[in-house]
Amino acid sequence: MYKARRTPFFAFYPITLEKDPTISTDTFFAALARFRDRVLPAPAQAWLQTPRGLWIIFAVVHLFFVIFAAVLSLRGDAFSDTYVYRAWAEAGFDANQVTGPSPWVYPILAQIPMALAYLFGSGPFLFLWVLMITILNGLAVAKLTSWGKNTKAIPAALWWIGFTALLGWLGFARVDGFTAPMVLIALSIGVAQPFVTSLILSVATWVKVWPAAVVLALLTVVKQRVRVVLAGMLVTAFVVALALSMNALPKLLNFLLEQGDRGMQLEATFTTPWLWMSVLDIGGARMFMNHDINSMQVDGPGTEVMSVLMQPLLILAALVVAALIFWALHTGKRNGGADRTELLLLGSLALATAFVVFNKVGSPQFMVWLSPAVAVGLAYNMRAWRVPAAMLIGIGALTFAVYPMFYDALSHNNPVMAAVLTLRNLMLVLLFIWSVRALFLAGRKAKSSADAVAPRADTGPATVSASGGES
Repeated sequence: MYKARRTPFFAFYPITLEKDPTISTDTFFAALARFRDRVLPAPAQAWLQTPRGLWIIFAVVHLFFVIFAAVLSLRGDAFSDTYVYRAWAEAGFDANQVTGPSPWVYPILAQIPMALAYLFGSGPFLFLWVLMITILNGLAVAKLTSWGKNTKAIPAALWWIGFTALLGWLGFARVDGFTAPMVLIALSIGVAQPFVTSLILSVATWVKVWPAAVVLALLTVVKQRVRVVLAGMLVTAFVVALALSMNALPKLLNFLLEQGDRGMQLEATFTTPWLWMSVLDIGGARMFMNHDINSMQVDGPGTEVMSVLMQPLLILAALVVAALIFWALHTGKRNGGADRTELLLLGSLALATAFVVFNKVGSPQFMVWLSPAVAVGLAYNMRAWRVPAAMLIGIGALTFAVYPMFYDALSHNNPVMAAVLTLRNLMLVLLFIWSVRALFLAGRKAKSSADAVAPRADTGPATVSASGGES
């Protein structure tokens, strides 16, 4: 087994490629497998590994949300944030005609699915919204598994479907539900076709900003960076033309400015100290609803300063991770080869997690951002990605407990729910640390080790060579 030389920063961990006895998780996953075998008969497990089983599970999960949306739509109702989206579409996305958050709090392409869902008026808005997300999710699963032909990727697809179901309406009643399957499709294409990957990611970024994290990872790892930039420029040119046609060019970057004045949101990772100050009634800290942006925030000594610092902290964290990806790529080259697909996936997870951990907003739907990289990672190397997959299931369960289950209790200083949210935020930090450490180890990996775990070129997602194919 290859062992890289230790450095002081990672001195606590023996740096090996396959198994680290200091943090080995074999016992945990062996116990998890035994539990699975007890509750799920072998024939059922075998059935789940088939394309038929995959698509039936997909249909059952998504039909629940589609039928629920249809029932609400027949009553003329929406659900959660789709009430806001429907009001924006009804007002023609004119900020002067709506109360509460402005339609321009999101990038301009977010208005396209809202407009499409409103094609037949307010009645079927929610049904069409959920139907569009279901179609996108289906395309993502199809791409990940080569339409079910790549049976080795089926467990990864089932994991993603399960995580989507676990988050519930967070993946169906928010704009983020459109971007997650788009990013999953892009990562499944990966470094093999950087132009196409960047094109999809750029469109997703103009729907919700977070896919820019994956664009940054892609730009860092591929050889043909010009293609990545060109795709981004083409999408941006289309966006500018669209804004001009709507006489909305001055509003094009409002989604960046709208976030500047908001304070520390209740669920944000860095809000945790003030969360407990509010729960324990220390220093005059308090929770309050900011009705202008429909967000629960925490105010207390130092929150204004922290709120101002969060944006530069986020940018700094993203730059540090990008630099680590670049270092891992070139250190791997010096060691005989770099697995660009692995670096893209690890970098995407690290950057997406940084966008959550170092964000002063911290909305529960942000957890959706973390699933595409993990799903494609599981299809690429199940053993290597089982730890973040398990962590993300825990994060999803805790997030669901916070919102929507017991959010009212949390917003009224309930200490139990504050502890649940604190644990969720701690797990997010641990996930970020895991992804950063994995990037470091990937940089020390020799080409022989990379080739040993790389899938065949016809096995589905991320089907490129360890050296990055044509990129």
